[in-house]
Amino acid sequence: MMRALLACALLAFAAAAFGQAEEVAHPDPKVEQRLKDLGEELRCLVCQNQTIADSAAPLALDLRNQIRAQIAQGRTDEEIRAYMVERYGDFVLYKPPFKATTALLWVGPFALLAAGFAVLVIVLRRRRAVPPAPPPDADTQRAAIAALLEDGAPPRRQKG
Repeated sequence: MMRALLACALLAFAAAAFGQAEEVAHPDPKVEQRLKDLGEELRCLVCQNQTIADSAAPLALDLRNQIRAQIAQGRTDEEIRAYMVERYGDFVLYKPPFKATTALLWVGPFALLAAGFAVLVIVLRRRRAVPPAPPPDADTQRAAIAALLEDGAPPRRQKG
């Protein structure tokens, strides 16, 4: 009996340790809508390809709870965004502002595309610049075939 109670207690604590708690038991629809709108603008710092609204990472849960707390304190969306940028940098924004530190984020994809196009043009021009080798005439081909059939050695080219 004692072992069964101990096993049940350990299982209950294990489930609590591995399970992710509910964010809010009774959410306020207005707060949740503001949270969703803000969460769509902020990047999950763990996933990096998801918003904090879409991510199930523990850090995203913490960020959503921070936003809820700031909404409860009466902060505006701009103040909350500014707080997140101050704390985590411009990378937390899905659409970071264009400035010196984020220029590579904005210009980088276009620069890579232009570089790829330039490499393609160079390769195609080099292929056109090298003329194809003229095909051998019929007599030379017949002589090569006959020599291969006779002894397996390639024929010598005839001058003239």
